[in-house]
Amino acid sequence: MAKRPVPLYDFAAFGQAIKAARTGRNESRKDVSDAMNISPRYLANIENKGQQPSLQIFYELVTRYNISVDQFFFPDKDTEKSTQRRQLDAMLDSMSDKGIQSRTKRICSLSSFINFAFTSSAG
Repeated sequence: MAKRPVPLYDFAAFGQAIKAARTGRNESRKDVSDAMNISPRYLANIENKGQQPSLQIFYELVTRYNISVDQFFFPDKDTEKSTQRRQLDAMLDSMSDKGIQSRTKRICSLSSFINFAFTSSAG
């Protein structure tokens, strides 16, 4: 019985998301490859050429960087949590309440400054 032709999924967008997450964490390709027991070339091909990773490597990359796979497999559907929200949740989970309060104050101050600067320059 002949195999039916099945188009391969294009992993280019996934590779770009992995690369962005890795560089956002200031992790070198070599360090990640060593930690995952894969070659740096394999990771480079996933990131830059959209090479299809094995299921195990796909899973490890998704969980390492808190990537939402829904955005790749169901692009027209609203996802429960975007990759950015998952990454922010992971960052907040690693912080103490005191650290969160401190950063919240900084963000509010920065937001007020930006609003002031924007309204001042507009007038």
